Amino acid sequence: MLSQLTLFALAGSAHAALRFGCSTITVQRLDPVVEPGKIPSAHVHQIVGGNAFNATMEGDIGEKGTCTTCAYTEDFSNYWTAVMYFRHENGSYKRVPQYPNAQLGTEGKDAPDIKAGMTIYYSQKDLNSNGNQFIRAFPPGFRMTVGSPSASTASYGQSHPGLRYTCLQTILTRGGETADFPTKPCPAGIMAIHHFPACWDGKNLDSPNHQDHMYATTKGGFQEAAPCPASHPVRVAQVAYETMWNTTVFKDMWPKNSNKQPFVWSFEGNGYGTHADYLFGWKGDSLQRAMNSTCMFHKCGSPGVQGILKTQTVAEMNNCAVKKMVDEDVDGWLDRLPGQDVMPMRFRD
Repeated sequence: MLSQLTLFALAGSAHAALRFGCSTITVQRLDPVVEPGKIPSAHVHQIVGGNAFNATMEGDIGEKGTCTTCAYTEDFSNYWTAVMYFRHENGSYKRVPQYPNAQLGTEGKDAPDIKAGMTIYYSQKDLNSNGNQFIRAFPPGFRMTVGSPSASTASYGQSHPGLRYTCLQTILTRGGETADFPTKPCPAGIMAIHHFPACWDGKNLDSPNHQDHMYATTKGGFQEAAPCPASHPVRVAQVAYETMWNTTVFKDMWPKNSNKQPFVWSFEGNGYGTHADYLFGWKGDSLQRAMNSTCMFHKCGSPGVQGILKTQTVAEMNNCAVKKMVDEDVDGWLDRLPGQDVMPMRFRD
């Protein structure tokens, strides 16, 4: 952990904040944080980031990847959530397609769109400043989770303001967040939001439940978080995900005579069970350089903009991939969710 003298020397009024798109690198049942080495994991995940992603991941991931689906070429981290499915009245399931953030998905008229994926944020005290506190980048090997697939009650949702949904009236809608899935059809789909804790104990790269080494003071959204407690004194970057789920493709299949929405997560869970995993993999000191700077969003680096971080084109992002390790259908109309019942399985070498 950095000394107090070093923290004081580096503290300042920097207001760096990263906001960038990452295309999907794979959709399959792997989870190297919660179920390391298990092939397949319990439920389907949608993953973005570096191509070092595998069933087991140890060490400095930033030095192991050769490409990334994220806009910044030095970010080989992996970010993932469960997958959203539509549950038809006849009992079958279909994976809900994703689409990229409307402001990050293209580079021009003839450029390709980001391939589904997520929008990733690294912010400081809020989206304007870090006050007088040094923001520490995560060390190699760091990992954490937020939320729980076993959660199913409103009280859990109320106590976790960083886990929310937005019923999109347009693809640019922000605000109007709810703790559970929206109860009515959303004109432009559903955005799932995950804010991770930003207070670290300064010692442990992980913990048995992947959460106790962190402490959340977030108030939801990008509001200024409360100070870190003495048990977790190190302020790290506030990591957040936004995933856009295109539920509109099922608008003509909404269940009749029902006040329940027809969406479930891939573990057959309701909206309160939303959760996400993070595995740090920025190369070298690249994330620390960004957090030490005063850049905001595109000014940190984007196509055509010289910034502190290096970027790549959407075509290059989309071209990065990893091997499918579990041979099963996760996209067609399914009579059960993958992993939620005993079913024949084939594994790739």
